[in-house]
Amino acid sequence: MERLESTSPSLSLTESQKKQLAEIDMTFRSKIAEKELFLRDQIQKAQSAGKFDEVESLEKQLASEIRRLQQDCEAKKEKLRASFAAK
Repeated sequence: MERLESTSPSLSLTESQKKQLAEIDMTFRSKIAEKELFLRDQIQKAQSAGKFDEVESLEKQLASEIRRLQQDCEAKKEKLRASFAAK
């Protein structure tokens, strides 16, 4: 535990900083939900039309988009945390 603390000291966040991180989370959750709604609608339309190869492609795209947005969210939060530590 002490080694971990010496290489990466824990940072106590203020309420304002917590709020900023929460705003990033909310923004990206909204983006993910928006993308899910759109692509799930496209998947449903493709299924109804019997275009199963397109369904598979759209499902892969959905998974990829969600993963990318989650990574973007974490990167943005890490950048923000780093700015808190620099202060």
